[in-house]
Amino acid sequence: MTKFLLWLILLVLCWPLALLALILYPFVWLVLLPFRVVGIAVGGVLGLLNAILLLPARVLGGPRRF
Repeated sequence: MTKFLLWLILLVLCWPLALLALILYPFVWLVLLPFRVVGIAVGGVLGLLNAILLLPARVLGGPRRF
């Protein structure tokens, strides 16, 4: 909602720039999509490593977190 309100303000102040932003937004989203996928994959690998490294502490009865 805030992005839309900011776009409306930009539309009032400088409508050519607002229209350019509206046209370029899908292309920027497509260019940044592989970086999001890599970020999700790296987060998953780090979560897996965290679980593997902390497994002995869980098995031995470390402090429980809820």
